[in-house]
Amino acid sequence: MLNLRSPSTYEREAGYKKSAINEDFIVPTNAEQQEIDFDNPNILKGSKYKLKDIGGEQGLYPPLRYFQELEKSGWGELKDKRMGHVHFFKKDKTVISVVVKEDFIEVYEMKKDAKF
Repeated sequence: MLNLRSPSTYEREAGYKKSAINEDFIVPTNAEQQEIDFDNPNILKGSKYKLKDIGGEQGLYPPLRYFQELEKSGWGELKDKRMGHVHFFKKDKTVISVVVKEDFIEVYEMKKDAKF
């Protein structure tokens, strides 16, 4: 049987859940986790979360409400490290990068000695 279920859409009020890579880092509740391959030596682990319209048209509009929730939970954005679609958040000694695209985000925990 063909699955015609439409992908979940980003909704600010939907809430948040623990991410698969770090239990202190949240992702939108209705985001569908997917495995991801990466070969960056600065990354410890990562996961992709599919969610329609999370980044707006062409990923040009970061999900500000989500970023505000990250800040509320103790993750400060390293705005001076931002590179286009890539945002970095830090809590204690842990740094997480969030790559924002139109219909998904990629979440990576950086190695402690990562250079970025």
